[in-house]
Amino acid sequence: QVQLEESGPGLVKPSQTLFLTCTVSGGSITTFPYYWNWFRQPPGEGKKWMGAVDWRGSVYYGPVLRSRTSISRDTSKNQVILQVGSVTPEDTGVYYCARAGILSHNAAGEEFDHWGRGTQVTVSS
Repeated sequence: QVQLEESGPGLVKPSQTLFLTCTVSGGSITTFPYYWNWFRQPPGEGKKWMGAVDWRGSVYYGPVLRSRTSISRDTSKNQVILQVGSVTPEDTGVYYCARAGILSHNAAGEEFDHWGRGTQVTVSS
C-alpha cells in the first residue's frame, strides 16, 4: 500500500524559504507512469495545484507561485521536495502531496489515487 507523508516546519517567518518533504513508502517515486504532486489549500479555499515531478524526474509547474516554487526529488530517500521562496502570510495553508497516474491539475479527479494527510504551514513573524 502506497503511503505519502508530508513534513515541514509548521511555522515560517516572512521572507524565509519554506521546505517541505513528501516521503513515499510502499512504492518507488521512479515507477512508471506516476506523477508526484504538490497542492496547497489556503484557509477557506480549495486545493490549488502547485506542480509535480514525474517518474523520470521531469518537473511541471502550475501558475500558483510559479516564480517562487521549486520541486525536486531525492530518489535515495524516496522523497519529493517542495521549496517556496520569499514566503508571505498569504502562503499560509495546508500543503498536500498526492500521486496521480497522469499529469493533472484537478484535485477532485480520480487520477489522484493516493494523498498525504497534509501539513499545516503558517507564515508569521
